[in-house]
Amino acid sequence: MGEREAAFNINYNFSDNTAEEDGIIIREQDRLLPIANVGRIMKQILPSNAKISKEAKETMQECVSEFVSFVTGEASDKCHKEKRKTVNGDDVCWALGTLGFDDYADPLKRYLNKYRELDGGRANQNKGNNSGDGNNIEGYHNCEGKPPPAPGSSSNPVAMLKLNDRSSVPQSRGF
Repeated sequence: MGEREAAFNINYNFSDNTAEEDGIIIREQDRLLPIANVGRIMKQILPSNAKISKEAKETMQECVSEFVSFVTGEASDKCHKEKRKTVNGDDVCWALGTLGFDDYADPLKRYLNKYRELDGGRANQNKGNNSGDGNNIEGYHNCEGKPPPAPGSSSNPVAMLKLNDRSSVPQSRGF
């Protein structure tokens, strides 16, 4: 197979919605992201009264599934060349940049750093917490040095990056 052992040969059978990948049958629902999740993400950016057709959801489902596979494949190739078995967030950021998605790689790097800081803070907090409940937030500060969010508010790093603010989302290049 040449330099890359993990090369895939995919044959898609449209009559029964399956694909054969190097002799392994892959059902359509196993190669696509769940349509309910795709629809939920689409609805988040639209006005509350907007409707999304089934065709639009299915089209987006195909696109995002292909995109995830494309980026993951590039990240996996990097890991294979470096003789590693685990793809990590840094590999995904690298793959995005390598594939020309620099506008997305930089915000993802910021997200990943904030996530790691929050996750590291939680891990350190839990190590020092002998009460066993894991809910002791006294003295805990998030990655921006601020106290923990009020109950009911988000500690999600995505929310911290204000990715729902359209001014911070990479704009389409029209292709």
